[in-house]
Amino acid sequence: MAIDPKKTLDAYRATRGEFRILEVPAMQYLMIDGAGDPNTAAAYSEAVAALFPLAYTLKFESRKTLGVDTVVMPLEGLWHAPDMESFTSRRDKSAWLWTLMILVPDHVTPEMFADAVAVVEQKAAKKKQVNPSLSSVRLETLDEGLCVQTLHIGSYDDEAPVLDDLHHRFIPDNSLRMTGLHHEIYLSDVRRVEPAKLRTILRQPVERVS
Repeated sequence: MAIDPKKTLDAYRATRGEFRILEVPAMQYLMIDGAGDPNTAAAYSEAVAALFPLAYTLKFESRKTLGVDTVVMPLEGLWHAPDMESFTSRRDKSAWLWTLMILVPDHVTPEMFADAVAVVEQKAAKKKQVNPSLSSVRLETLDEGLCVQTLHIGSYDDEAPVLDDLHHRFIPDNSLRMTGLHHEIYLSDVRRVEPAKLRTILRQPVERVS
């Protein structure tokens, strides 16, 4: 059985209708940056198409050479904008800046990552399906520390009231303030799950106000 970090890491536990304060440890991700509406920006779909082949290549190589098999984790995203109301009251997706990510195990080294990029590039070249975003993917550690998170069930466009409540009520009422970037973890496959049943962890890094 492949190891499934979603079942063991507290950072992947969230409950609908509950804001939970937790400490998120430093973790390693495949990352790629971009901007624009995720529904229409070509860069977004190209980023997704670059991340998953790399994640699967690392999975198979880890199983082959290290004897360690880990499931490929879900897509995640860090989101921000010059005006954070773009995520709540206005939902101006054209103004969004994002970093798409997939969690990878700590045993993945920079050398393993570079080899995986080379393998994916070679396979894409043979199929004449070169993805220009592949060269922009990086391996990086993210240390978010103290966070608040909850589980949202439903369409991504229905997140706004939850985020508004988080930003303007829960965080100030608990003597906290926002620090890092808004983080989403997409537990559902958008290609197979209807919008009303999509499960998404919403996370916001914070710090305590003294």
